Amino acid sequence: MIGELYADALAGETAEIEYVDGSRVPLETARWFEPIDGDEELLRRCTSPTLDIGSGPGRLTAELTRRGIRSLGIDITPRAVALTRRAGGFALLRDVFDDVPWSGRWATALLADGNIGIGGHPEALLRRVGQLIRPGGTVLAEVAEPGTRSRVDRVRLRRGRLAGEWFGWATVSASDIRRVALASGFAEADCWAASGRWLARLHSGGPAMATPATIP
Repeated sequence: MIGELYADALAGETAEIEYVDGSRVPLETARWFEPIDGDEELLRRCTSPTLDIGSGPGRLTAELTRRGIRSLGIDITPRAVALTRRAGGFALLRDVFDDVPWSGRWATALLADGNIGIGGHPEALLRRVGQLIRPGGTVLAEVAEPGTRSRVDRVRLRRGRLAGEWFGWATVSASDIRRVALASGFAEADCWAASGRWLARLHSGGPAMATPATIP
């Protein structure tokens, strides 16, 4: 049901994120189809090849492709993958914790639009992403503004009487990202504001590798 409600939301149906206390907020999927202020701060820091994790309808994956940056989007929803391909990007139906092509050789990994919350365990997610990038690689993530309480919420998607299963989703504050990054095996992290968004860059240890010509 989670996938179905998310897919329907990408198709234009209304949906909400429901918390265990009964509060709800709209799932604003429409905003992910067009450039968002601050995207350029992420895009210009991406180098080939870039993995866009939780790529959704693919606005960042497709834009990277247009710029000549070899990139791949992965998402757990077939509709999202289809939308990314339709937009001109390459995408696969894949969970980040499953087998991901080119593991250990990505120069950049993107966790935009709050996707550092995937799975409800930021340290586990970042350790996994650290396995996917190459030595000297970079993770670019969107985090919450400083002073926000880092936390894990139990949420589900809802449309009217239809509701999905509960799942964990994490919020990581800009105030805490360096601590979380270091605990996850990264060598350093920095954070900055752009167009009302807070972005972080996490560096893995080791020297950067030369970029091969193609992605298999």
